[in-house]
Amino acid sequence: MFEQSFKNIDNILHTDSGCGTELDYIEQTSWILFLKYLDDLEEIKKTEAALSGKGTYSYILSPEYAWDTWACPKNGDGTLDYNKALDGDDLKDFVDNKLFPYLKKFRDEHSNTIEYKIGEIFHELKNKISSGYKLREILNVVDGMHFKLYEEKHELSHLYEAKIKNMGNAGRNGGEYYTPRPLIKTIIKVVDPKIGNTIYDGACGSAGFLCEAFNYLTENQSKLSSSEMETLQNKTFYGKEIKSLAYIIGIMNMILHGIEAPNIKHMDTLSENINDIQEKNRYDIILANPPFGAGIGREIQQNFPIKTGETAFLFLQHFIKILKAGGKAGIVIKNTFLSNTDNASVSLRKLLLENCNLHTVLDLPGGVFAGAGVKTVVLFFEKGTPTKKVWYYQLNLARNLGKGNPLNTADLAEFIELQKTKADSDNSWITEVKDIDQTTFDLSVKNPNKATEVALRDPKEILEEMKKLDKESEEILTSIIKLI
Repeated sequence: MFEQSFKNIDNILHTDSGCGTELDYIEQTSWILFLKYLDDLEEIKKTEAALSGKGTYSYILSPEYAWDTWACPKNGDGTLDYNKALDGDDLKDFVDNKLFPYLKKFRDEHSNTIEYKIGEIFHELKNKISSGYKLREILNVVDGMHFKLYEEKHELSHLYEAKIKNMGNAGRNGGEYYTPRPLIKTIIKVVDPKIGNTIYDGACGSAGFLCEAFNYLTENQSKLSSSEMETLQNKTFYGKEIKSLAYIIGIMNMILHGIEAPNIKHMDTLSENINDIQEKNRYDIILANPPFGAGIGREIQQNFPIKTGETAFLFLQHFIKILKAGGKAGIVIKNTFLSNTDNASVSLRKLLLENCNLHTVLDLPGGVFAGAGVKTVVLFFEKGTPTKKVWYYQLNLARNLGKGNPLNTADLAEFIELQKTKADSDNSWITEVKDIDQTTFDLSVKNPNKATEVALRDPKEILEEMKKLDKESEEILTSIIKLI
C-alpha cells in the first residue's frame, strides 16, 4: 500500500540540501509519519469513545496544530485547500518556530503517556528539511497514507523496519541500530516469553527486540482479552537507549507496531551502579544485542564489580544483575567473550556459569551483521542455578553472508528444531562444565563433529617450490634489467 509513497518521500528528501544521508531520511520521515499516525489514532479514539457512550473525545493536540489544520487542510470534497495550506517559507517558519516548540512542551506530562512521548520525540528532533516547498510535497504524500486499519498499520510497521535496515546498511553509526530480524525472531522463539512477563532491552536501539516480542505475543490477537492487551501496552516492554536518534526511532518503531506509550528511557544504562538494582527493578525476560567496543572510562567501570573497558562485558554484568531469579535471557555478544584470557573475561565467564544456567550457545558465522567485521554468538541462559552443561550449535552455511545475501529464517530452522531437545548433530554438541578448564573457564566453540585435520605438505616439497619461485623471480628481474 505504502511502498511507492516511501520511495517518493526519499526522492524528495534526496533533492533537499538539508538531508544528506539515509539517517537524515528516516529521521525526517519519522516525525512527519508520526504526526499523521497520531491524527489517525485520535480519530479512531474519537469513534471508539462515541460507540462506547463515553462522551466527547478530548484531542491531545490543540486545533491549530491538528494535521488537517496546518499540514493538509481540506475543501468540502476532501481535496487540499491551497488557499489555507501553508507552503514555502511560511510553512517552514510555522514548523520551526511554532509546531516544534509547541510539541516539545508535552515533555512536562507524566512519563508513561503518549503525551510525554510526543514531547520526548520533538525535544530530540529538529526539522532538517531546508525547503518549505519540498516539505509541502512530502506532507501531500503522507496525507494520502492512512493508518486506521490493522492491515495499514502492519504495512507501515513493515516498511518502517525496512527503512531502519537501509539505515544500518548505509554505514556510519546506522548499523548499531539494526539486528537482522530473522535472528531476533529466532532468539525470541527460543526464550519464549509469555503474556505477563516483563521484557527488557537495556541497549534497545531501534527497539527491534521489543517490537518483535510484541508481534510474538500478539500473533493471535483475536484470542487476547482486553486486560491482556492492557498488560502488553503498559506493563510488558521496557528499554533504555543512550543515543538520541536511536531513541527516537525506537519510540517511533514501537508506536508504529501498536505500542502507544513505549516504556523506553533516554539514558546511559551503564551509568547505573548495578549494586543499586533492587528486586522491584528486575525483569523476567532480557533480549538484547548490546554495543561492543573498548574505551569505557574508569568512572563508568566503578559501577561494576568486574572492571573492564569493553562495553558489551559491562552490559552482560548489568543484564545478569537485573534479571529476576528464574528469568530467561537471549543476548548477542562477540565470540571472543568465550575464550579471552584477560582477568575480566575469565571472571565474567565464571560469574555467568555460577549464577546462571547457560544452556545454549548459538555460534554465528561472519557476515550476520553487515559491515561489523566481527563474529558473534548468542548466549541463552536462565538465572538462579549454576550451569552443568552447555549445548552448542554452530551455524554452518554453504554460502557467505553479506549485504546482498543476508541471514534468513530458513538458515536458522535446524537450530530452532534441535534446540528443543538439545540434540546432537553434525552442527551441535554438549559440553560438560566439569570438563572445561576450571581456571580459565574457556567456553570456546570447538565442534567435535567436524574434522579439523589439515593436510600438511612435505617440507621437501615446500623447499622445492620456494627454489622454483626464487628462480622465476630472478629471471623476471634479469629481463627487466635488460629492458633498462
